Amino acid sequence: MQLFRVALVLVLTVLAGATAAQSVDRQFRTWLANDLWPEAQRRGISQATFNAAFTGVSPNLKLPDLVLPSEARPRGSVQHQAEFRAPAAYFKHVGGVVSGGRARLQRLQPALAAIEQRYGVPRGILLAIWGRESGFGGAKIPHDAFEVLGTKAFLATRKAMFREEVLAALEVVEKRGVAARAMRSSWAGAMGQPQFMPTSYLKYAVDGDGDGRADIWGSEADTLASIANYLAQHGWVKGRDWGFEVTVPDSVSCTLEGPDRGRRIADWQALGVRRVGGKAFPAHELRGEGFLMMPAGRFGPAFIVTPNFYRLKDYNESDLYALFVGHAGDRIMYGNAEFAGAWRPVSGFNRADVAALQRGLERLGHDVGGADGLAGFKTRRSIGAWQEKNGGQARCFPEIDTMRNLK
Repeated sequence: MQLFRVALVLVLTVLAGATAAQSVDRQFRTWLANDLWPEAQRRGISQATFNAAFTGVSPNLKLPDLVLPSEARPRGSVQHQAEFRAPAAYFKHVGGVVSGGRARLQRLQPALAAIEQRYGVPRGILLAIWGRESGFGGAKIPHDAFEVLGTKAFLATRKAMFREEVLAALEVVEKRGVAARAMRSSWAGAMGQPQFMPTSYLKYAVDGDGDGRADIWGSEADTLASIANYLAQHGWVKGRDWGFEVTVPDSVSCTLEGPDRGRRIADWQALGVRRVGGKAFPAHELRGEGFLMMPAGRFGPAFIVTPNFYRLKDYNESDLYALFVGHAGDRIMYGNAEFAGAWRPVSGFNRADVAALQRGLERLGHDVGGADGLAGFKTRRSIGAWQEKNGGQARCFPEIDTMRNLK
């Protein structure tokens, strides 16, 4: 009898889940017809394009950050409790991007030379982004873009953003001639080999191979040219590097980090900041503005970066992403070794702990850039400022003792 009851509960649970999914699907269809279609039509989307995009498409309830009609909280919020990872972990696979980039450097030389000449972005940077985003086109891009974007525009916590993206995706089909089912994306809606959102595709995707189409799913030249165009339109400064690994003496506080605290590279040099390995800064860089960047505070390598570093952050807002791309690009082009500075281990807590530390700093008046559990430059330098104010040495990175004092 007990076994029968357990089986009955399981069956009822499955049936309830199926019924809920059918209910969401019906609401989704109503939303498509009565809400999204009228706006798409106003924007010049034809009925044929709309039907091609959404015929056979149902909400994907496995995607994160969805709020179902019967639920009060978004799904996937548990990721905020994830283990806090020291920056060193981010560079675990840099070698694969470097070797993959070098393998393609000669084969794609004509296309890369033309793209670099036109847009001013070094080929090493282009190859590094391509490798990082999609494994040079080899990574599986698992989702139908309209399934993802439609689901998120209907159910996600950021409905307004994804509404614009799904409307842009319809425009890609209508005005750029891309087949709806060819538009494969990530779980977040980023499409093709450069992982462009649809709005970025419309602004930055270009034809790099001369066939009249911007095919970021199947064309290597189009992918590379589109990445270059993205960076160029965001203000990539031709002729400047992205940055340099440096040593920072104790007399230069890590609280000087950040894009709002720049000074001429010659002035950083005058303070005692030096390139690693005894190298000199290029003469043309000395008069340009540079910024201190210490992604692990005093627990890892340090860098003087240029405005181009922040153009890489326009592509992906993470400091570590931009550093990964710049570092991999250097190694692709010049065979540079790994970072000279060591990444020291910092662990034993999770993102919720870091968020609590950030809230503690906010209560004391520090601007940490938001209590999101991520140690961005504002959080790092706020930690350092608190450490200095309390009589310690600024280390500018989350530590167990600091957390205990600030929670």
